[in-house]
Amino acid sequence: MKEIYILRVLSGVRFEKLNKVLTTVKENSGHSKFRTFFDIIGCTLKYGAGYNDYDIFHFYEIKRNLRKTYVTRVINKKIIMKCNNQAVSDNLHYKSRFNRSYEKYLGREWFDMENKGLDDFKEFVKDKEYIFCKPDGLDSGRGIEKLKVSDFESVEKLYDYCKEKNFGVIEELAKQHPKMATLHPESVNCIRMQTIVVDGKPHLVYAACKAGNGGHFVDNLGFDGINIPVDKETGKLTAIGRTEHRQLYKEHPRTKVKFEGFEIPYFKEAVELCFKAALDTPEVKFVGWDCYIGENGPGIIEANDYPDYYFWQLPELTPDRKGILPYFEKLFNQKITPYRKIK
Repeated sequence: MKEIYILRVLSGVRFEKLNKVLTTVKENSGHSKFRTFFDIIGCTLKYGAGYNDYDIFHFYEIKRNLRKTYVTRVINKKIIMKCNNQAVSDNLHYKSRFNRSYEKYLGREWFDMENKGLDDFKEFVKDKEYIFCKPDGLDSGRGIEKLKVSDFESVEKLYDYCKEKNFGVIEELAKQHPKMATLHPESVNCIRMQTIVVDGKPHLVYAACKAGNGGHFVDNLGFDGINIPVDKETGKLTAIGRTEHRQLYKEHPRTKVKFEGFEIPYFKEAVELCFKAALDTPEVKFVGWDCYIGENGPGIIEANDYPDYYFWQLPELTPDRKGILPYFEKLFNQKITPYRKIK
């Protein structure tokens, strides 16, 4: 069983990336590449952790009794497969399907490019200065465009452009709460709400603020965004912000807003909104919601049916170096391992 599993894992190894990890660990810890390689193999077998997990969680710094507390790549996949019907969860991935299914939670107007025509489009854009245009199946902010209506010779030209670009949905700009805009005014700075439904009850696994950066109009990490932990009880930002490239900030580098203690408006209402949305699709129980805070309350931007498991376990954010696996074991009332089925 273990031999088959390790062969399957090794078949997907990118050796150039593995060597980069081995080099990084050697530079950070002094451990030889030989030692690290076999330690990674051991972590794969025992904890379902690939070399990315080993590097990102700094497993080379911690002992086995702490390593086993982490949700790793394999365990995260097991939780997703336990909770989410893959056929139904596609409705979250494709933006047009998501907007149709969760329209009452959006809090903003949107236009369905697939099912509506030019006359409806003219009505939609007539009172708008800007529109957000989103491809249907892409994520992480890829392919999204913010268009100024008056930049086009006519509404017909704008409509043709949206058709040519194969946008799935067109949305009005979300009216962000002024306090959230102070973090980075050029982007809508969302809150990632990770929810899970167990025995019909929704739980908030974690919350993180996604602050845009560098003048980009999206807040995604791939566009220099910064993720900052949110205290689930108070709705206040805690600790430090972190970028995709592991840069750490105590305040926003562009606006100089201090992170620690920054209180998110309507946070409790945002949690309640995500809980309602989570209960609306019983076949999809483990979801990461991107929630924005509007002038008069929260709305949902989009959702992720393959939730991130890195952020809340990063070394910079876990002084005790304990992962989040015990939280899930308590929810499911069982020990969770890479080889044991979640009941």
